[in-house]
Amino acid sequence: MTYYVTLLTDPATPSLENLLVENLRNAWGGGDAVWLSVGEAAEFAVPAMPDNVDAVWTDLQAVGVDLVVLPVEGRRKSMLLADMDSTMIRQECIDELAAEAGVGAHVAGITARAMNGELDFEAALIERVGLLKGLEESVIDHVLATRITMMPGGYELVQTMKAHGGYAALVSGGFTAFTARVAAALGFDENRANTLIAEAGNLTGDVGRPILGREAKVTALEEITARLGISELDVLAVGDGANDLGMLTRAGVGVALHAKPSVQAQCDVRINHGDLSALLFIQGYARSEFVT
Repeated sequence: MTYYVTLLTDPATPSLENLLVENLRNAWGGGDAVWLSVGEAAEFAVPAMPDNVDAVWTDLQAVGVDLVVLPVEGRRKSMLLADMDSTMIRQECIDELAAEAGVGAHVAGITARAMNGELDFEAALIERVGLLKGLEESVIDHVLATRITMMPGGYELVQTMKAHGGYAALVSGGFTAFTARVAAALGFDENRANTLIAEAGNLTGDVGRPILGREAKVTALEEITARLGISELDVLAVGDGANDLGMLTRAGVGVALHAKPSVQAQCDVRINHGDLSALLFIQGYARSEFVT
């Protein structure tokens, strides 16, 4: 089976050197290197999976380069299934709400442990939402306007895949008040998340049931692929937390993006230096093909 080797780096400070690409290509007996974006991303084909990928990946991480090796067959995916917090946006929305409520540091600590798989996701969400009790519901709009920023490359990722016939779904353990706005801004076809409960203009400290966690993301993968008439192999999933592992390991390609250590340990595709545009590069899209 033929594979494509993709090397990429942070597009904000592109530092991928031709010598590094050529040395690895020669070492692995690859075909001619193609630059998907000069200084940022390059690829070449190899006739078989190299036996030292993990060791080379570790060496390249030290110089700010991500390495991904994927089969040529089925390389371009027809569906994107994406987490939101710390994936499509830079922040964790519940942490930003907690900061407005004066319990930011405490909630952020719980979030970090939950995302690393140290705490039960559902219990941790209930505990954190409980600390928001009494917060004015209008604070959500304030947080969206002042605290939430998109992850670079997200718009290009969604729009480019859709321009090639793809479908994009945003599935989050966060909240619909945020996913609706993020999905609309980036062009997702649908979004799923938890619902914060409010009464008389204030958050009650509770969240709608059932809670959307790890299994619900797998359910979304199953339901949407069945509805579209495609295989789970046709899906590119991306996330960063332990509650994303179910969909990441089931999808045709699961990408751990700037992910927690426990998540990276269970994923073959790990992006630590690139942004969301890396998900287009690993499918073979050149930057000149991006929809911007």
